[in-house]
Amino acid sequence: MSAEQTPILEVRNVSKYFGGVVALKEVSMDLRRGEVMCLLGDNGAGKSTLIKILSGVYPPDEGEYLLEGKPAHFTSPRDALEHGIATVYQDLAMIPLMSITRNFFLGSEPTKGRGLLKRFDIRRADAIVRQELHKIGIDIRDPAQPVGTLSGGERQSVAIARAVYFGAKVLILDEPTSALGVKQASIVLRYVAQARARGVAVIFITHNPQHAYPIGDRFTILKRGRSLGTFTKAELSRNDMIQMMSGGEELEELERELHEVRQQTR
Repeated sequence: MSAEQTPILEVRNVSKYFGGVVALKEVSMDLRRGEVMCLLGDNGAGKSTLIKILSGVYPPDEGEYLLEGKPAHFTSPRDALEHGIATVYQDLAMIPLMSITRNFFLGSEPTKGRGLLKRFDIRRADAIVRQELHKIGIDIRDPAQPVGTLSGGERQSVAIARAVYFGAKVLILDEPTSALGVKQASIVLRYVAQARARGVAVIFITHNPQHAYPIGDRFTILKRGRSLGTFTKAELSRNDMIQMMSGGEELEELERELHEVRQQTR
């Protein structure tokens, strides 16, 4: 298999246990360069556990983790980040009262001068922030404005741009649209598409098929800690996706129970 065909990230038959609780059981998934893989599932499906394995928070108890075809063993999220795997969580790890620029470079600020005269190069930092945000379609009024003044979608896009700027090969987005309205969610999806166009491999975690289907190239569906498979749009319609996630039999049983309750109360 050539370097272009080798998945940039892959897990094979990964399992994770917490005492007697099976969080994941023999889950497999691969991610290719320049694609958006949507990881879907209802609450408790195992999405959070899987991304914590991918991002270096947990080691898998069983199975293999491969990065560019080679076994990977991360000891921490920083270790994963140093290998090009960046995770953007729902809380974004941003400080609302600090400027966009300060949040963008938090802990990795460009400097000028030497020794005791070494200081934050704010002019260069502002220029980089403007340039990087412009690449994904954001024209900010002032990079010195507090990041808390941005909309939820704009804050997500700043986090995405920051990860891409610092060399992310794989971008893991944890429910980036869960607390957003339709307009703000569309902003985030547009920036995810921009990251994909720049060759970044994206794992988009969500429980919302309406957000996943437009942006996803492939879809891995989890249910109760197990994978139901990985599908392309040609193999899986939006309605089929919703049915697999929610469990058609469970919904039908609920409808029958509600119908019986209505009959009893008449």
